[in-house]
Amino acid sequence: MVLPCLDEEDSVGRCIEEARAALCEAGFPNEILVVDNNSSDRSAEVARAHGARVVVEPRPGYGNALRTGIEAARGDIVVMADADLSYDLSRIAQLVRPVAEGSADIVVGERLSEAPSATMPFLHRRLGTPALTMLVRRAARGLEVTDSQSGYRAFRREAILSLGLTSSGMEFASEMLVRAGRARLRVAETSTGYRQRSGVSKLNTFSDGWRHVRKILLLAPHLLLVTPGLVLLGLGAAFETIGLAFPSGLGVGSLRWQPSFISGIALILGAQALLAGLVVADRQRAATGAARGDRRRRPSLPATCLALGLPLAALGISIDVVLFVLWLHTDHAFSRAIPLAALAQSCVVDGASLAGFGLLYPIVLRGDSGGTPPDA
Repeated sequence: MVLPCLDEEDSVGRCIEEARAALCEAGFPNEILVVDNNSSDRSAEVARAHGARVVVEPRPGYGNALRTGIEAARGDIVVMADADLSYDLSRIAQLVRPVAEGSADIVVGERLSEAPSATMPFLHRRLGTPALTMLVRRAARGLEVTDSQSGYRAFRREAILSLGLTSSGMEFASEMLVRAGRARLRVAETSTGYRQRSGVSKLNTFSDGWRHVRKILLLAPHLLLVTPGLVLLGLGAAFETIGLAFPSGLGVGSLRWQPSFISGIALILGAQALLAGLVVADRQRAATGAARGDRRRRPSLPATCLALGLPLAALGISIDVVLFVLWLHTDHAFSRAIPLAALAQSCVVDGASLAGFGLLYPIVLRGDSGGTPPDA
């Protein structure tokens, strides 16, 4: 069992005793491993006094502590939990048994169905955990879990090591499930409840929540960037078509709606989101290929962006020139001037963005090691 520990001298000893008693009662051979994450109190001494093996991880962060503990563990099956008494370690056999019997590779201890409301802040229970769980499930391609943020899990050690987890902080929980789902590992869930923790929580609601979202975004750029970008591009194209078909706008009650304005915004935002998603996907693909020794040549994203961006910007400038000439040489207003001007603006902005990216991205990569963006 691995217990990451930061200043938990009042509870770590009781966690060790509770876990050992439950494992022995269930007949599982066991080792309790406490990862001291630079505690300023007597956590390490208390853990040793209760018979745990202690390893030190000087780099701060929940993910760093867990990765060190999993690598140092000697058993084939590892249970991870917290050293603050929040998880009911007397129910540890519920997690271990499916893994030991070979019916699951990972078992997650679900907290929400049995936990009293006082044990978890309202924002975490009703908003943060459900939202992150929804994103994790989609990023993991339909993984069936209801509490992706539970830190009470049992798993086959080799299976988790094979995932190549890199997270240093709380987002470790999300990364494990996303990568496990994509690797087609068998993930099960069992209700284990949740208790009022001992001591002061180290969780920061907003900064740690953002770390989870950022990790999911990096692992699944289609989820938050590529797909929304394509949707916005489609809406922009549809609104632009309506604007060209009805240049005077559409009647909405006593008002007239001109869809060309929203079409320009949608086309620009959609292209930017799509480009950002393709950049993230390109870096992930390059990092994965390098890790596997895959040196196959793939189409260059910067070259593709240049090939698309320059003609697109030229098209936008050409439309603007034509509109300017018509404005100089006609006495009456050109009926489709507004939708065409909106289209020209979108083409210039998106084309310049694509071309600029195509020129600058290779320069940025020269100072890049080629891996995924490091965790802060």
